[in-house]
Amino acid sequence: PKPPWKLVEDYSKVPLFVETVSQLQEYFNSTRKEFDLPLELNGTLFQKSVWDAVSKIPYGQTTSYSQISKQTSGSPRAVGSANGANPILICVPCHRVIGANGSLTGYAGGLPIKKKLLSLEKLNAEKE
Repeated sequence: PKPPWKLVEDYSKVPLFVETVSQLQEYFNSTRKEFDLPLELNGTLFQKSVWDAVSKIPYGQTTSYSQISKQTSGSPRAVGSANGANPILICVPCHRVIGANGSLTGYAGGLPIKKKLLSLEKLNAEKE
């Protein structure tokens, strides 16, 4: 039987899926630093404002929840909650948001993955 989550028979025939996979492969191969996908994020106005701010954090850099909160008129805790609701990890780089003291806090993909993503970006940013 078909898995309940499978929406189409052949994902290779869905251009957006193919492009997303291509861009993710480029990111992991260190040849892409920004994503250019025609995605429409569904969320509250506040969540969208957080995701927009997070999308502007440059590759290889980080910012704190409190810095994002100043840009979005929400509390750092609310920013963390919105970040946790980010439906497209990596493409909207919520892994670049860290604690005010520099600590790695919260990531829907798990802190070990957040650490690896930040290490990948830092290594590549240093090569430039």
